[in-house]
Amino acid sequence: MDIQLDKAPCGYFSISDAGIIQSVNQTLLDMLLYERDQLLGRPIEMTMSVTNKLFFHTYFYPYIQLYGRVDEMYFSFRTSDRQDMPVLLNGIRHERNGEAVIDCVVLVMRKRIEHEKDILQTKTKLQELYQATNEANQELERLHEEYEIKQQELVRINLQLETMASTDPLTGLKNRRYFQDQLLASLASFQETGIPFSLLIIDIDHFKSINDTYGHPVGDLVLTHLAELLQSLSRDVDIVARYGGEEFVIILPGNDQQEAIRTAERYRTMTASRDWEEYSITVSIGVATVTQADTEQSIVHQADLALYASKSGGRNRVTHSASLVEK
Repeated sequence: MDIQLDKAPCGYFSISDAGIIQSVNQTLLDMLLYERDQLLGRPIEMTMSVTNKLFFHTYFYPYIQLYGRVDEMYFSFRTSDRQDMPVLLNGIRHERNGEAVIDCVVLVMRKRIEHEKDILQTKTKLQELYQATNEANQELERLHEEYEIKQQELVRINLQLETMASTDPLTGLKNRRYFQDQLLASLASFQETGIPFSLLIIDIDHFKSINDTYGHPVGDLVLTHLAELLQSLSRDVDIVARYGGEEFVIILPGNDQQEAIRTAERYRTMTASRDWEEYSITVSIGVATVTQADTEQSIVHQADLALYASKSGGRNRVTHSASLVEK
């Protein structure tokens, strides 16, 4: 960690999705009265009271998994000498070195009247519990066991939420949001390594006539079956997603122009030759291979132009954007 971040006027820590501390700056160590080796590789929950652990798992984790960030969350850490330290907590979830991490910034709160009211209410409730009889202590133990069970359930629900946030509900493929995130990651990887990738946009020919002839339930079935075919023909490293309507997108890591055209032709021919029972479908495909000048918008635009050329050229064909002649 560079000295500017280590000595920044705000606390900083980075955790894995499982809540394990990966890095922490000196400012936060000074706030919490810990040494660096006491925190690194340990769960972030060790710096929290039982109440704030529950708050952290109930609000922070689900929110950042669903939206990718948390802004100005009122929170309270516990110092090594067991003093509560109210803070404003900002976090953002992203990928670093191929793994999901959550980077957080901590600011000690100065104006905290509303938060202190909440803390006071929590302390009052805890004092009532601690002053209660042995029966109340037993109830607290029971509640703690129940909390552990609910915490496990929250982990399971968080995983479900993450899956739902990136999955198309009809086809089971990844959705447009996931595709856009992966496209940005692919562009960044290309800029760093120079290893090319290609993008396919696949559109079902005359899909409206299928809906008009057989009805929307059959149209949905066609989309589902095509999604299964595309996924079965793809490699594990390929990103297959539903872009919207009857359009699908596929990112082909490592594929140059010629490899991408061959792959697209395989998708096209397998779709055309498959037994679709009482109906038949074909697809038109636009292909673009990344260049140094490409952005997220430009490569999608190039693939879209190539798809339009396939459509206007008679459908059931593959067109690479490099073959388009500007008029």
